[in-house]
Amino acid sequence: SNTAILHQIRRDQVTDTCRANSVSSRKRRVLTPNDLKHLVVDEDHEMIYCYVPKVACTNWKRVMMVLTGRGKYSDPMEIPANEAHVSSNLKTLNQYSIPEINHRLKNYMKFLFVREPFERLVSAYRNKFTQKYNTSFHKRYGTKIVRRQRKNATQEALRKGDDVKFEEFVAYLIDPHTQREEPFNEHWQTVYSLCHPCHIHYDLIGKYETLEEDSNYILQLAGVGNYLKFPTYAKSTRTTDEMTTEFFQNISSEHQTQLYEVYKLDFLMFNYSVPSYLKME
Repeated sequence: SNTAILHQIRRDQVTDTCRANSVSSRKRRVLTPNDLKHLVVDEDHEMIYCYVPKVACTNWKRVMMVLTGRGKYSDPMEIPANEAHVSSNLKTLNQYSIPEINHRLKNYMKFLFVREPFERLVSAYRNKFTQKYNTSFHKRYGTKIVRRQRKNATQEALRKGDDVKFEEFVAYLIDPHTQREEPFNEHWQTVYSLCHPCHIHYDLIGKYETLEEDSNYILQLAGVGNYLKFPTYAKSTRTTDEMTTEFFQNISSEHQTQLYEVYKLDFLMFNYSVPSYLKME
């Protein structure tokens, strides 16, 4: 079918990108269990889903809870969002022994969902730094970003970290100090680093831009398409391309270039072109 061909093209794109960039990716050590904590396992339908925050992962986790719940849930949207993110509600691949991990990687259907990298980044920024309720993020990252990136910050800003500007967030991401200090938080970590597509051969690569079709195609292949549909909802607050363009207007071309370098493999691997609004150096 056309859909199968489309997914083949997406797989080939990943393979080609991995090959072309193998110099940097080959240095990578063998995957450790810690690298597999984003891979959700559904034993009953023999599926593995690598979740990427800000790419419909709440709804996909809800769907996985319906699939693995053995009748406990029937409607994904009845599961509260915060419950979908409770780690004990889903089993991840790092909880298995090495032989069990290898068996599942070899035999289960593996899939992930991707999104235009900068749109995903703006979505993460808006969600984590502009919402008043995200105080844990403000404390953990906001205070650090303000301390590092803002000259003459007020005591209140240093204490609360709840008014981080997008420009400061970008400066934090491209700061070599950040990269050395700790891995990126999963909400802005690259898909390449979260799901290891050069080491794990994904059967299906869904896209946020075609979320519904791709999701229902996967559910169809899993043999559950007749009774389970991917939840559709038009979120009015959704980060769009226009919005992303606006956010990038105040970013210097030097910072844009450096940020593109950070996310370059995601752009190449998943076939997203360099955004037209970028004024790269």
